[in-house]
Amino acid sequence: MEPIITRFPPSPSGYLHIGGARTALFNWLYAKKTKGKFILRIEDTDAARSTTESVQAILDSLEWLGIDWDEGPYFQSQRAPIHAEYIEKLVACGAAYYCSCTPDEVDAMREAAKACGKKPMYNGKCRDRHLEKGPDTVVRLRTPDTGVTVVEDIVKGNVAFQNAEMDDFILQRSDGSAMYNLAVVVDDLTMGINTIIRGDDHLINTPKQMLIYQALNAAVPVFGHVPMVLGSDKSRLSKRHGAMSVGEYQKMGFLPDAVINYLVRLGWSHGDQEFFTRQDLIEKFDLEHLGRSASMFDMDKLMALNARHIQSKSPEDLAAFLLPHLQDLQLTAEDNVFTHGVIQTLAPRSKTLVEMAQAARFYYQDTIEFDEKAAAKFLTPDTMGILQHSAKGIRALDTYTEASLEDIFKKIMDDSKLGFGKIAQPIRVAITGTTVSPGIFEMLLVLGKEKTVCRIDAAVKWIQEQA
Repeated sequence: MEPIITRFPPSPSGYLHIGGARTALFNWLYAKKTKGKFILRIEDTDAARSTTESVQAILDSLEWLGIDWDEGPYFQSQRAPIHAEYIEKLVACGAAYYCSCTPDEVDAMREAAKACGKKPMYNGKCRDRHLEKGPDTVVRLRTPDTGVTVVEDIVKGNVAFQNAEMDDFILQRSDGSAMYNLAVVVDDLTMGINTIIRGDDHLINTPKQMLIYQALNAAVPVFGHVPMVLGSDKSRLSKRHGAMSVGEYQKMGFLPDAVINYLVRLGWSHGDQEFFTRQDLIEKFDLEHLGRSASMFDMDKLMALNARHIQSKSPEDLAAFLLPHLQDLQLTAEDNVFTHGVIQTLAPRSKTLVEMAQAARFYYQDTIEFDEKAAAKFLTPDTMGILQHSAKGIRALDTYTEASLEDIFKKIMDDSKLGFGKIAQPIRVAITGTTVSPGIFEMLLVLGKEKTVCRIDAAVKWIQEQA
């Protein structure tokens, strides 16, 4: 059996969005699963809309997602001579012909057909005129007048198209450039693509492409057209639903593994399993379980899945992803033991890396700014004794451990007759500036003895200055 070869052919007229990323993912996973090949091809023949910035943004997004390619990126605009070669073959064998009809003439043909209750289409006027190539000629494919072209779709099942409703469509413009359907077929054929998974908005192109394959006496690839992704209200996916570029999800603090996990579940299933590691997906992905109905994008589900992926990774693995978000907050942080400790305290309660970075501020700041309400309630003359007692006890510790910190808190509780919360909250505010933080002992251990004492002393001084 020949190896599976799939492809992803984005148009570089903008950023890579969720729908395109899902298409790339399906093709990449299937190639990985079958130990085949995944090819990246940039379809940049629309010079007016294609930009180098968009190309780079697409490459960056795929790399961030961890979707690598075995060949490419190829650029369709550089393959014009190959397209022209195949067009000449089609003309030479009689499968295609030159047409000199003007756009106005073709419009008149369509209007005439429409007036007779027929489908508006080109009437084949130049089919048998045996014209030569000229400055204003296009090349058209000679399509069958009868019968059906059946797309044997692995997702939708067999889809039949009446040949009589397809006119002799253009393969080459008068300026010599290839039309989309011809260029795609020639590129797929010459690159050995034998499996094509794409959005069902392309299904309308498939019978035309099949006719080109047949005219070239070439094997037709396996096609699978997956339904579109819809918004939570079942309307076309837009920005308000979450239809942003992949780069935006990176900025929002999502992990690439969480994004690909969520994307693959928008149109594929493996029983009731929702959480997948990257390796899980490579091992379990198949074409048989691609869904036939549209999937709905749900930002809350993506957020919940991201939280699970954050919790499943080690602090060492998360550090590289968190550091850019800390830097965005103008915090100086390194991939070291301290940052790993910070992550360990925050990962269980963080839905995104942005959320984690914001919660980590106090660890990296030299001076703590106190929340006004928190300070008014917990940094008062009444709590100053607790803070002083705590600082004195921590400063005197020979070993700085959770057990030794617990002993100090117990002693303060015994001496003051106060509950744990009455002691912990003033210390929490002194350390972080707010009333919300990781567990008090794990936080103090990560912060270290010196910083802990320094911050408690600073809070005592602040109380004294307010008096």
